[in-house]
Amino acid sequence: MSSEEEGVAAKLGGAVQGYQSTVDDYDRETARLLGVNETDLRCLEILMATEEAAPSALGTQLGLTTGSVTAMLDRLEKAGYLTRSPHPTDRRRTLVRVTPEASGRAYALIAPFIEDSTRQVMGRYSAEQLELVADFLTFSQGVQQ
Repeated sequence: MSSEEEGVAAKLGGAVQGYQSTVDDYDRETARLLGVNETDLRCLEILMATEEAAPSALGTQLGLTTGSVTAMLDRLEKAGYLTRSPHPTDRRRTLVRVTPEASGRAYALIAPFIEDSTRQVMGRYSAEQLELVADFLTFSQGVQQ
């Protein structure tokens, strides 16, 4: 690797680390405002993206034991953030869904940020540049996974 490439790699690495730290801070503050912990917030994010999930799938995605998933779902259900219901065709299974109130509260918190940041980013970069950034982020996500 040339010294120029090393310099770019170091700059990119620092930028990615800084971005990840900022996202962690943002998630921590969002969790605090919702009155949940960061794992609970991640569970809500997954459910808002997928609409419903089995507790076992949530445990796999979050790296939690069965007991930890049950405790998390109990907390979130008690807080009014999710519901559990029997699977429509397999009565041995349960499906978990975010409540409309929880989705509304979460979106009320994040929508202003999303709108503002989208406006700023779209005003600064061309569509072609943003395609490259999206490709970088998607590729990097795969590397991280």
